Amino acid sequence: MTHSIPALQVNGLSKVYDNGFVALKDVNLTVPQGGFFALLGPNGAGKSTMIGIISSLFKPTAGSVQIFGTDLLANPTVAKQYLGIVPQEFNFNQFEKVEDILINQAGYFGIAASESRPRAKKLLTALGLWDKRDTKSRALSGGMKRRLMIARALIHKPRLLILDEPTAGVDIELRRSMWAFMQQINQEENTTIILTTHYLEEAEQLCRYIAILDQGEIRINTEMKLLLGQLSIETFVFDLAKPLATKLDIKEVTDIKQPDARTLEVTLGAGQSLNAVFEQLNNLNIGVTSMRNKANRLEELFMRLVDQGVQSSDSMQEAGL
Repeated sequence: MTHSIPALQVNGLSKVYDNGFVALKDVNLTVPQGGFFALLGPNGAGKSTMIGIISSLFKPTAGSVQIFGTDLLANPTVAKQYLGIVPQEFNFNQFEKVEDILINQAGYFGIAASESRPRAKKLLTALGLWDKRDTKSRALSGGMKRRLMIARALIHKPRLLILDEPTAGVDIELRRSMWAFMQQINQEENTTIILTTHYLEEAEQLCRYIAILDQGEIRINTEMKLLLGQLSIETFVFDLAKPLATKLDIKEVTDIKQPDARTLEVTLGAGQSLNAVFEQLNNLNIGVTSMRNKANRLEELFMRLVDQGVQSSDSMQEAGL
């Protein structure tokens, strides 16, 4: 298998709805094989339209989509064999048993039950659903239904998995277990994953690549680490083991604040280090119980981009464009 062929290649993709609304404008996007890819954007940016076109729910106005080198419009049957989709809405039979949902889904791809049953057991076990295999899906909790959707999408062993808000409404503990499962199938099975999410820390922790859609256009398409490297400053929050009675004055950092006696907020510029902070705290015999980013770095960049997009749109309207 050659890795020169992208998992997904989108060229000149446009979509104009019957009411004249332009959802996508000449979008070009390449997702490499084995990549973990974040597709982000504010509501109405065009993400759902793009996923709808890739999953063959509707046709584009212009452009092409290739999945592992197979043209989706020219040969949809073959292209969709490579693809697994986890949509936002639960769309399985609520009266069907959990295991049967997977077996029947495999049947749509011509996979015999003798082959799909072991695969179903493996997936349901990995996702913590094996003990619910004989339960009707309507009796599952919301989090269990989310996991069932992922298992169903993976039953035919797709090489490209699209996850559309897979952890929406799921508690943090379950979200993290789902993150671990996504990373496992990406790394161990080389499954290419495209993730849309409103939890930006989720995208930052999981994804190597990122594209941001805004007003139907790709604004950013790069590696996550390169995008995060654009931040000129970053703020860290220190939780202290005991109260700090004196104000710290550290010239090696951009800014330092003390919201309360047991908390420090330290802002670093490019090339600056936290070493001086730790050194002064150590001299004062004050330990650090925890340290974290004050704000999600990707969220900060995302909001800047969206604000720029809104300002640009407002300027165009004012100019009568």
